[in-house]
Amino acid sequence: MRLAYTVRNGHLVFDAVAVPENTVINGDCISVMAGLTAESVDFVLTDPPYICNYRDRQGRTIANDNTSDWLEPAFREIYRLMKPDTLCISFYGWTATEAFLAAWTAAGFRRVGHIAFCKDYASRKGLFEARHECAYVLAKGRPELPAKPLPDVSGWVYTGNKLHPTQKPVEVLEPLIRTYCPEGGLVLDPFCGSGSTLVAAKSCDRRYLGVELDCDHAEVARRRLSPP
Repeated sequence: MRLAYTVRNGHLVFDAVAVPENTVINGDCISVMAGLTAESVDFVLTDPPYICNYRDRQGRTIANDNTSDWLEPAFREIYRLMKPDTLCISFYGWTATEAFLAAWTAAGFRRVGHIAFCKDYASRKGLFEARHECAYVLAKGRPELPAKPLPDVSGWVYTGNKLHPTQKPVEVLEPLIRTYCPEGGLVLDPFCGSGSTLVAAKSCDRRYLGVELDCDHAEVARRRLSPP
């Protein structure tokens, strides 16, 4: 999909269009989201860079993981695109907690929950064995409470990180989408990586939109979403 844009002060500014559905856009999420219609998204589930200069055992890195300049403007655009009284669930890096909290607050979000995902293996060893992932639940307005809320501690499934250095498991994301995104709703992941959130949304019969800066990862996401 191609979006029309102009260049203003050295930045791409996309022409305002309705939020596209069931697609992956390769580009900078701030510029892409800035050109989309406000209050169009029913649920956001995303895994942004942790701002920790991550490098895996194979030497793979994450784009923009060495700076936080993108953090606040990205979440301002996420907030703008969300419908009133909806949720954003965002993974984050605990070493940059202050930066994430400040950006979310500045964007207008309220923190309404925190989720821990427990691993049965150690992804890293230091003072402690690293055996969990975590995400904040952020609200725009006052979302309706679900009939059957999920526990804020749950398990994890190891993906092997074959498609992305920090690949998230579809099996863990699906319950979040089923519970907190209305049937037929639109799920946004502006840091979609290899597309796990989008695959989960598709399997839950939700519409989806992903944005990914890395062209190789964006292509992987597209392949995962292509009909068999």
